Amino acid sequence: MKNKFDFKDITLLPNYGIVSSRSECDTSVNFGKFNFKIPVVPANMECVIDEQLAIKLATGGYFYVMHRFGINALSFVRKMKTLNLISSISIGVNEDSYGLLTQLRNFDLIPDFITIDIAHGHCIKMKKTIEFIREIMPETFIIAGNVCTPEGVMALEDWGADSVKCGIAGGSACTTDPMTGFGNRGWQASMIEECCAVAKKPIVADGGVKRPSDITKSLVLGATMVMAGGILTGFSDSPGNLIEHDGKKLKEYWGSASEHQSGKTNRVEGKKNLIEYKDRSVFDELGFIKECLQSSISYAGGNNLDALLLVEYA
Repeated sequence: MKNKFDFKDITLLPNYGIVSSRSECDTSVNFGKFNFKIPVVPANMECVIDEQLAIKLATGGYFYVMHRFGINALSFVRKMKTLNLISSISIGVNEDSYGLLTQLRNFDLIPDFITIDIAHGHCIKMKKTIEFIREIMPETFIIAGNVCTPEGVMALEDWGADSVKCGIAGGSACTTDPMTGFGNRGWQASMIEECCAVAKKPIVADGGVKRPSDITKSLVLGATMVMAGGILTGFSDSPGNLIEHDGKKLKEYWGSASEHQSGKTNRVEGKKNLIEYKDRSVFDELGFIKECLQSSISYAGGNNLDALLLVEYA
């Protein structure tokens, strides 16, 4: 096997700077038919995003993916279209998803983006779901995942995905690694590099992001969009219960495959954590991430995100 490495194991090497001010650096990214302020998307988890936040993100020019838990997707897509906002939903791969997709088609409520969101995306059910969406909604941009191998990326692209979401077991609320031994925990960075090396379409890097620099490194390694969960939750406008413990304010953060999410006690591959409450808006954090990316672009020697693709690392 090739040497595996994670974000903490690499340092990016600066290039000759061409901007007078970091504020000149453009962090916008084209994804699908749209342009977004930054190449970052909050994780499609119930504790990270809700309908109100999705509307604010879309209004503000940020990409979002609505989670799929207890959501009336039909009503949600209708509302977003009424508001003239981008519609982006998540689905699974079981029969209920086929019924939802058929309803959306019948009511002419075609989402701009559909994320097929399952733990192990390199599988027969994923293939059938992608092919079904491609048949009845050819205009919809399909994000499919998750996978963590070049073989998985190539398969999902061949089946018709427009983008592949890469990363298994890397999230802080995920227990797939200790329970099964599978995934790419501890080498998210090299996984991104390997998957992007074979990808013909945009990669969404998902998992393991602990600092803004991890986002920059994901982009340097070839990702187009970076999904982040833990660092984009716990804010005043984030979903999740606010509790007090030992005089500290905390918010709940849980995995999509956790018992808390599913209500099941079998085949659980996630847990619930308590994270420190941040008495500010998630949009403050997104603004901070944008500033960090602008600084990164200036160190990379350019004035937009393309400069990151020319960065070497050690």
